[in-house]
Amino acid sequence: MIPAIGFNHITLKVNHLESSLAFYVDVLGMKLVHRGATDVYLEWGDAWICLLERPHDKVDRTESSGMDHLAFSIAESDFSEAVQTLQRANIPIVRGPISRGGGWSINFLDPDGTELELFTGTLADRMKVWK
Repeated sequence: MIPAIGFNHITLKVNHLESSLAFYVDVLGMKLVHRGATDVYLEWGDAWICLLERPHDKVDRTESSGMDHLAFSIAESDFSEAVQTLQRANIPIVRGPISRGGGWSINFLDPDGTELELFTGTLADRMKVWK
């Protein structure tokens, strides 16, 4: 069993960053924390959300808007064992384990192909790296 300690963040693929940003900030009341060329990071209570622009005309047509991946928080002390658990179970790993964005990360697929991530960092850790 992997001892995840809760929800970390979600990254959503969007077609138009500006209109999506307006919706999440103006309609839902999220706080803009970081703005990049193709992404924004928003804070909403204890959760954080990344909007990642992936317009259809710039990527493979099989990609669509919607969720990119779902991340769960995990203590750094439990991360290596979690990686070994995934590897022993022959879970498809699509990235990592790597140190990125202020913490350790591994991305993997669930049985339906939904990308999940275990991440040891926080939004504050990531913003120290991204700024």
